[in-house]
Amino acid sequence: MHSQKMREIGPEVDPLRLACGYSRADLGKPNILVESVYGESHPGSMHLNELVEYVKRGAYEGGGAPLKYSCTDICDGIAQGTKGMDYSLVSREVIASAVEFHAEAGHFDGMVLVSGSDKAVPAHLIAAARLKMPAIFVPGGVMDQWIITLEQVGTIYSKLKRGEMEEDEYNFLREYSCPTNGTCAFLGTALTMQSLAEVLGLALPTSAVCPATSFEIRRLAQNAGSRIVELIDEKLTADKILTEEAFENAIIVHAAMAGSTNAMLHLPAIMKELGYKFSLKRVSEINDEVPFIVNVRPSGEYPANRLWFAGGVQKVMLELKDYLNLDCMTVTGRTVGENLENLEKTGFFKKRPLFLENYGLKVNDVIKSTEAPITKSGAIVVLRGNIGTGIIKRSAVDESMFNFTGPARGFDSQSDALKAIFGGEIKGGECIILRYEGPRANGMPEQFYVTEAISSNDKFNTSVALLTDGRFSGASRGPCIGHISPEAIDGGVLAVIEDDDLIHIDLNKNRLDVVGIKGEKLPEEEILKIIKERLSVFKAPPRKYQSGLLGLYTKYAASAEEGGFMQ
Repeated sequence: MHSQKMREIGPEVDPLRLACGYSRADLGKPNILVESVYGESHPGSMHLNELVEYVKRGAYEGGGAPLKYSCTDICDGIAQGTKGMDYSLVSREVIASAVEFHAEAGHFDGMVLVSGSDKAVPAHLIAAARLKMPAIFVPGGVMDQWIITLEQVGTIYSKLKRGEMEEDEYNFLREYSCPTNGTCAFLGTALTMQSLAEVLGLALPTSAVCPATSFEIRRLAQNAGSRIVELIDEKLTADKILTEEAFENAIIVHAAMAGSTNAMLHLPAIMKELGYKFSLKRVSEINDEVPFIVNVRPSGEYPANRLWFAGGVQKVMLELKDYLNLDCMTVTGRTVGENLENLEKTGFFKKRPLFLENYGLKVNDVIKSTEAPITKSGAIVVLRGNIGTGIIKRSAVDESMFNFTGPARGFDSQSDALKAIFGGEIKGGECIILRYEGPRANGMPEQFYVTEAISSNDKFNTSVALLTDGRFSGASRGPCIGHISPEAIDGGVLAVIEDDDLIHIDLNKNRLDVVGIKGEKLPEEEILKIIKERLSVFKAPPRKYQSGLLGLYTKYAASAEEGGFMQ
C-alpha cells in the first residue's frame, strides 16, 4: 500500500500519526482520508462532522485507519448579490486543491469525501477525478421543509419590494425557510450535484438527496466508511468509475430532473481531469431525446425531500433505464444495472410509497414515467448564434417566451440592472443585457436577484428576457440565458450590443442572435458587418480584481463553455 511505502521512506511518519490518535496497529492498516467541508458556514455543512464520525466508525469496522481533514465551503445564499458571490466559483478550485494536497501530502490509500452544497460537491468530484485513487462520495443530504423553501425567499422579497406583501408575513415566511440542517430543499445546484455524484457511481445508491435529519443518512455514511477499505483492496479507483459513459448517464439524468444549469460548468471541469472532452452539442442532443420527469422545485411542484421518499435518484434511473449505459461500474463493485436489479429484488422501490402517504402523494406525483412525462424534452437548451453560445433551462420558461424578439437594454453590473427593474425603467418586450459577469471579468457570480425580479413578476416572466455571461442560481427561473461565451471582457459580442439592438431567441431552433440594429431588422450579412466594426474599436475594461485569489482566478480562468476551471 502507498501509506506503507511512505512509512519506509519517512521515519517521522509513525510518531506523528501516533500523536494524531493512531494506535500501533493502525499504522499498518489502510490509511483513509475522511475529507469534509464541515464548518459553521451554512446549514448544508454544519452537520457534516457527525457524518464524518459515522464514516470513521465504518472505516474502523472495515479494518482501516481513518483520519479526518476539512476545508469548509462558503454559502451562496449568504454571499448572494454581494462581492462575496464573486468568490463562489473559485471556491470550487480551492476546495478541490485542498483535497489534493491533503491526500498527497498525507500519503493516504483511499478517501471518503463528505459534502452537500453547491461548490463543495463538484470540488470533491474534481479531486476524486484528479487523484485517481479509491474514493467514495458521501452526500450531505437535504433539509426538511416546513412552509416555503429557500429559493422562494427571492420571490417573496420581490413581492415585498413591489408592495404585494406585508412585512410581517414576509419576515415569518423567510425565518422558517431553512428549518433544519442539510442542503436547501429544492433541486438547485447542491442537490443536482449530489444526484449526479450518485449517477456517476461515486456515491452509494440511495444516498443522494437523503433527509439530513434521518438515521438513514448516518447508516449510509457508515457503510461508505466500510466500503472504502474494500475498494482499496479491490484497487477500484475513481477513474475506473468516472468513464465517458458514466458522464453521459449524468447528462441524461440531469435532463430528466431539470437540474441546475451550473452542472454545465461542473461536469466539464470534472471531465477535464480525466482527459475527456465535454460537448454542449451532445448535451443538446440528449435534452432533445430525454423527457423531463421529476416534479420538484424550482421547475416542478414539490420540495426536494419528496424526491427521496419517492425512490430518489435510483427510481429516476429506473425510469430512464432504456436511455442509460447500464454497464458502468460503481463504488458498490456492481454496475448501474446490477444496482437497480438489487434494489428491485430487496423491495426498495415497493416500500418508498409508504413515506409519501404521509403527504397524500404517490410516487408518480413526484417522479413521472417516461411514457407520461412532464414534457417530452429535457430541461436544458443550448443556444447558438451570432451572439455566441448560451444555456437556458427550458423547463423553467413559459412557453410564450420560447420565441422572442425584443430591443436590448444593456447593463454592466447586476446592481444597475436591479435598480432599473425595481425603478420601473424596464418595459415588457425588452431584453436585458447583463455583461462583465463571466469567469474572467469578476469570477462569474450568480445573477439570482435579477432572474427572480423578472420571474416573480407576472408581467415580466412572459415578456422580458435576460442575456448574461454570468451564471444563475440553481433556483433561477424564467427566460434567462446565461454562460454566454465568449464573455464580454474577452471581446464577445455581448460587449458591443447596444440599446435598441433587436435580440432574437428561439428555443425551438436553439438560436440566439442579434437580428436588428436601433430597432430595425436587417439582413444577417449587414448585422455581422456592424458587429465586426464595433468589435474592432472595442476596448475591454480592466478585470475587476488584479490581486489576491480572484486576481489569480480571473487571470487564468477558462471560459464558461469549458467549465470555468483554472487553466
